[in-house]
Amino acid sequence: MKLASEKQAFNPRDEAAAERLRALVRSASIEATPRQILAAEDLPDLLPEGTCVYVPFLPKGQFSDTLEACRHLLNMGMQPIPHVPARMAESRGQLRDWLAQLDESRVDRLLLIAGDSDAVVGPFPDTLAVLESGLLAQFRFHGIGVAAHPEGHPMADRATLTQALSVKREYARTTATRLWVVTQFTFDAEVVIDWLQSLGNILEEVPVYIGMAGPTRVKTLIAYAAQCGVGASARMMLRRPGSAKLLRAWTPDGMVRALVQYCLDNPDTLLRGIHLFPFGGLRQSAQWIQEHSGSVEGQRGQFHESSVQ
Repeated sequence: MKLASEKQAFNPRDEAAAERLRALVRSASIEATPRQILAAEDLPDLLPEGTCVYVPFLPKGQFSDTLEACRHLLNMGMQPIPHVPARMAESRGQLRDWLAQLDESRVDRLLLIAGDSDAVVGPFPDTLAVLESGLLAQFRFHGIGVAAHPEGHPMADRATLTQALSVKREYARTTATRLWVVTQFTFDAEVVIDWLQSLGNILEEVPVYIGMAGPTRVKTLIAYAAQCGVGASARMMLRRPGSAKLLRAWTPDGMVRALVQYCLDNPDTLLRGIHLFPFGGLRQSAQWIQEHSGSVEGQRGQFHESSVQ
């Protein structure tokens, strides 16, 4: 006979919990730079067919790099999701050209972001300006993703970030756009859960995908965390009991287990999957997905969209 405390604890042998964990990992998308994508000829062996692969538009890169990587992914049976950074578009015409080239290449979804640059080189200081421009409605994109920041953002307070999500949700509703949200990576499941709870009904039916780092060395993670504004959860991670083990390596296992428990306790949650940032390398994160997802036959191609119409 099990004690009550044992029943409440996450047990990987529990059928419901184990299946929910596999479902989260099956839905995992992954981020890879154009250089990584073009160099990885064995990508179909690393990732299941139809995997969503986010392609960043790097601050010193060219749009042509992103476009070439997206075409390469399509040829390999993957689902490219290019970043489209508002602040890097020099003009309305340039942004329209980017969107047109993606559309012509059969890229049918994208991630709309403000961009990492502090400078605004054209008429679009943020993603809301792009939505207001009406340019996206001129193309046949299947869906549009937007970013969220559970730990906050150095250039906006939480109320402003929440209001922006509300505006984007309304845009999706009024334009019949399929919308989803993907978050910046964090190391703390409690931060993510508090953020999800704080949203209330702002996003309604919009699915949320939680960003987290793939397996890597903690030293590497700390460096990325400092650059990306998520150092708080990194420092908290290192203060926890048993953190000495983390000095050797990080894996997302513990965070995924905590999110699984949250999903079981909150069946109506908007959390639909996870997004991996492969700071330890594309192959290492891909192997982690393979090890934790179980069979993925026929499971891909269904994610990163919503029923909002």
